Amino acid sequence: MNLMPFLLFAFVASITPGPTNILVLTNSQHFGVRATLPALLSACVAASAIVLISGAGAGEMLHQYPLVRQVMSWAGVLWLSWMSWQLFCAPAANVSRDTHTRFTARAAALLQVINPKTWMMALAVVSLFAPAGEGALRDIALMALWFLLISVACLLCWAWLGQAVNKVFRTAAAMVRFQRLMALCLFISAWAGMLA
Repeated sequence: MNLMPFLLFAFVASITPGPTNILVLTNSQHFGVRATLPALLSACVAASAIVLISGAGAGEMLHQYPLVRQVMSWAGVLWLSWMSWQLFCAPAANVSRDTHTRFTARAAALLQVINPKTWMMALAVVSLFAPAGEGALRDIALMALWFLLISVACLLCWAWLGQAVNKVFRTAAAMVRFQRLMALCLFISAWAGMLA
């Protein structure tokens, strides 16, 4: 396996804005980096497990059964649309830590499982970078581990950015504007993936 192209792919897939990144950022903004770690780790472990599962052959189900993929797509986009609406509609009084809905570890893992983009990314990883033949499963397991490490580092950057937002936007009105911008980004990323 040629490791450098795979590591670059994993970095780009993990650092670019998407629903998980935006939810990690907003959760960190409201609850801090430490409180966001369970969701962050859960999302990364789930995505890495999907790489491993896809490499073991289960990811082919999405190619063989397009209806399953379609149901997953609609479930994911509707759930993310609901989350973006909740984030957008939260009034200034609800920007406090006590009233904002947390992005939980369970929700983060579920987001990866129902997100066909995660499965397609995993299938791309396996088809482009996984060697065939003897020892292939071991190499796929190593790829999943590398993907886990890179995605944790990238999502930590998003969590730290969320924490920094509190220092930049000091008033409740500024925080709500930022929150609404993130809600729109979440909504757009969900529907852009659906319509692509």
